[in-house]
Amino acid sequence: MDNLTDIRLFLDRKVLDFNQTTFIETDPIQIPSLFDTKENIEIAGFLAATLAWGQRPTIIRNSLSLVKLMNNNPIEFLLHTPEEEWEMFLGFKHRTFNGIDCVYFLKALKNIYQNHGGMEDVFTLGYQNENSIFSALVYFRKVFFELDHQHRTEKHVSDVLKGASAKRLNMYLRWMVRSDKAEVDFGLWKQIPASALMLPLDLHTGNVSRKLGLLTRTQNDWKAVEEITGKLREFDPIDPIKYDFALFGLGAFEKF
Repeated sequence: MDNLTDIRLFLDRKVLDFNQTTFIETDPIQIPSLFDTKENIEIAGFLAATLAWGQRPTIIRNSLSLVKLMNNNPIEFLLHTPEEEWEMFLGFKHRTFNGIDCVYFLKALKNIYQNHGGMEDVFTLGYQNENSIFSALVYFRKVFFELDHQHRTEKHVSDVLKGASAKRLNMYLRWMVRSDKAEVDFGLWKQIPASALMLPLDLHTGNVSRKLGLLTRTQNDWKAVEEITGKLREFDPIDPIKYDFALFGLGAFEKF
């Protein structure tokens, strides 16, 4: 494939292959898919996205364990179970995300729903600051860490001001914002347009993008996210991040 039209047509076909409900069976998006209410989808989705690094079966197993500890009703648990009864989370561990991190994440989420109107309001307000996902991620991180916390926990929410690609947060935003006939993503949030989303850049999407000649930057950082997302917007300015399915699927499942 030596021209952009051929690449776009190729990726369009792969989007159709991978943007299917069968994708959910092997993806962390299955965790929020267990729930019906908006708040539970948001909370379970954020926690699953937070844990989404490492082996996918382990990610899914630990995410299921986490929502089970919340009595499979995250919003009810956060708002109505006293914090002194949260000690069971101190034993939770996923790679470097430990019990101390876990308890703070729950406190931060509780604070967001009690005092900031919920996850959608925080991300939307941040987006509207500059009409960009970058500003949404900056503002969200500021709100998330406004309570007293250990410095170590900060590494579990990407800091785009320091150049992080924010793969997991961008994936979470894809889940919450995108909506199409395939119904893999939830499309719950209506005030952030799908056209503004940024690619969840990881090893797979980065490698495939470079092999296709869509990404020249060698680091998987925010500048690379901007570069590849800009190219994907040339393919589809309305829904550029639909190509996440194609790029990830080619790398993870077809070893492109």
